[in-house]
Amino acid sequence: MQLVFYTTDNCQLCGLAETLLVQTPMDPPIPVDVVDIAQSTELVARYGERIPVLRRADNGRELDWPFTRDDLMVFLDKA
Repeated sequence: MQLVFYTTDNCQLCGLAETLLVQTPMDPPIPVDVVDIAQSTELVARYGERIPVLRRADNGRELDWPFTRDDLMVFLDKA
């Protein structure tokens, strides 16, 4: 599994989500690609009002903020 983390600079909520992601134990660790939506007008249109968003590369499912550690574990099928 691999995750895509949609974010942008100076996003307070993105910082909270990143901290939660880093502090959630994952065994084995899951690779995370960080994508700044400001680099693409298409991504801004799709995620601009939803970030931070986690997307699973394997099945396309997305988890929008706000989410808890429990939400994250269910999203990762680790619960």
